[in-house]
Amino acid sequence: KITAEINERGKAVIKVTDNGPGISEDIIDKIFIPFYSTKNEGSGIGLSISQSIIRAHNGSMWVHSTPNAETVFTIVI
Repeated sequence: KITAEINERGKAVIKVTDNGPGISEDIIDKIFIPFYSTKNEGSGIGLSISQSIIRAHNGSMWVHSTPNAETVFTIVI
């Protein structure tokens, strides 16, 4: 699910939500580290590059995950 809105400060808020297995607490702090991946074939650069691009535009991105319920990536620009 993807939602978008303008917050009270006039910033765009985009949320990407899924209902998959979630991201476990032991790795959630690592997923934005360049080259970190939980996949055998993964390069681990996707989220770190995304976060860098968003920061370059004075935005921020974070994640909240509830295992076996939902994961929400929030971008504010």
